[in-house]
Amino acid sequence: MRKLYLSFQNSETLSHKLTWSHYFEILKADEPLEISFYTRQAALENWSVRELKRQMKSMLFHRLALSKDKESVLQLANQGHDIQRPEDLLKEPFVLEFLNIPQSHTLSETQLEQKIIDHLQQFILDLGKGFAFIARQYRISLGGKHFYADLLFYHRILKCFVVIDLKRGKINHQDIGQMNLYLNYFAKEENVEGDNQPVGIILGAYKDHFLVEYATASITNQILLAKYLLYLPDKDLLSRQLEQLFLEDGDQDVVGGVAI
Repeated sequence: MRKLYLSFQNSETLSHKLTWSHYFEILKADEPLEISFYTRQAALENWSVRELKRQMKSMLFHRLALSKDKESVLQLANQGHDIQRPEDLLKEPFVLEFLNIPQSHTLSETQLEQKIIDHLQQFILDLGKGFAFIARQYRISLGGKHFYADLLFYHRILKCFVVIDLKRGKINHQDIGQMNLYLNYFAKEENVEGDNQPVGIILGAYKDHFLVEYATASITNQILLAKYLLYLPDKDLLSRQLEQLFLEDGDQDVVGGVAI
């Protein structure tokens, strides 16, 4: 109760959308930035207590923060995760531990896709607010050839198609070229009045930052590359990475254990 008072001294900051059970879980967080973020995000996305616990355990705040700069991290903590641009869809990394795949087990891309379909509700929850599922293996026919996009969604906030391609190993430049083809097709053949340009997300087990920089340099389509994990991330590692983000920004003041 003391921590509740210290965290929410202005009672108006308490959300009527959250129960005491929500606040009980949120207050388990160590950092003021995390407490602020999870309070706002749980209300924004109408999380159940079970989903809140899962998102906290998967280090959602840290994963979102690591794809942003210092100012954006502070905004994230104060306002929650507000989807306004395609880049806001990115997490670093996505966590798919709900698929229950042992670390020692190797799956093909088809098997990984099937696992996601079997746990589609959890996958959409991890993607975030606004995703509507359309199809798997969506066929694209061009010049007598057929291509298949792994997963197709429509994002009701960004008002655009979102194509997701799954890669069991490292993302390579051919994968980026293929996604660029998909996005050109959707922009020309599938978009209707009111739709924005489609967005592509390539999820791979590994991501080469140099390859990403050079392979996407001249591409005008919005292609996002992200890693996924099949198990929960190491909390201490992500905490150190987030702290390093602030230190590199030149500000070494620390509040509540997190540099800001």
